[in-house]
Amino acid sequence: MPVTTTHPDTDASLLAEQDLESTYYQVNGVRLHAVTAGDPDAPLVVLLHGHPDFWYGWRDQIGPLVDAGFRVVVPDQRGCNLSDAPEGIDPYRQEELVADVRELIRSEGRQSAHVVGHDFGGFVAWNLALRHPSAVDRFGILNVPHPTVYRETLRVSPGQVARSWYVWFYQVPKLPEWLLERNDMANMVESLEVTSNPGTFDEATLDRYKAAWRHSGVVPRVNWYRGFRRSGRPPRSTVSQPTLICWGEADIALLPSMADESVGYCENGQLRTFRDASHWVHHERPEVTDELLRHLQ
Repeated sequence: MPVTTTHPDTDASLLAEQDLESTYYQVNGVRLHAVTAGDPDAPLVVLLHGHPDFWYGWRDQIGPLVDAGFRVVVPDQRGCNLSDAPEGIDPYRQEELVADVRELIRSEGRQSAHVVGHDFGGFVAWNLALRHPSAVDRFGILNVPHPTVYRETLRVSPGQVARSWYVWFYQVPKLPEWLLERNDMANMVESLEVTSNPGTFDEATLDRYKAAWRHSGVVPRVNWYRGFRRSGRPPRSTVSQPTLICWGEADIALLPSMADESVGYCENGQLRTFRDASHWVHHERPEVTDELLRHLQ
């Protein structure tokens, strides 16, 4: 059974003006913290954050989704903020991250949910839809390509290989963790600032992110990328659910051509692009929330 507790520096109290709860779920051998809101019997939406994010990255979407009549569950994925952070690399393979989400949905008394993912959370969302299509109703993706598109683009595009330098860097033992933790996690802060448009993350917000990183440390986040390379491929490549892909075209880490190619792997897919928006498109363009609401309804 889900349990509600408090942890005031990075839990649901960060959005005290909204009617949110911090809830803990025991799933797949780990304890996941999630922020929950909305009527427990309403249609369920699960929002999956990426790196170096935590649940708070969806703060602009939670309220509008609840107002539109949805039940919203926003987990800190394993290794992040207030959720458990298992040791080692294998616990962060896609198979485990997907199992977390599938069991989270079941903990809400459902067999399926609308699922939306951003960044690395988008990879988890893609894998959930491809490995367990019956667990996903409608599907949303923000600035992360279909796994096959990403893999094939890396194979033929030196430009994308260069943009993905950090993925290779994170495979190096111990050095990435040391660099990310030093100087009060200045490199983690820089990763937010460099990949976003000016003003997207103010000082108060950055302080909240640093507090979240301190809870679990940076090692599990690096292990996400190590585990990704150890993950098996999904059994299918085509997403059958109605899919919306929103893409900020000024993403410095991902080629925009991958957005178009990813739609080709969706039986019923739509693409919305946002010129001059960065990787953090859902923070910078309110229209993204409007697009998600239309799609999920």
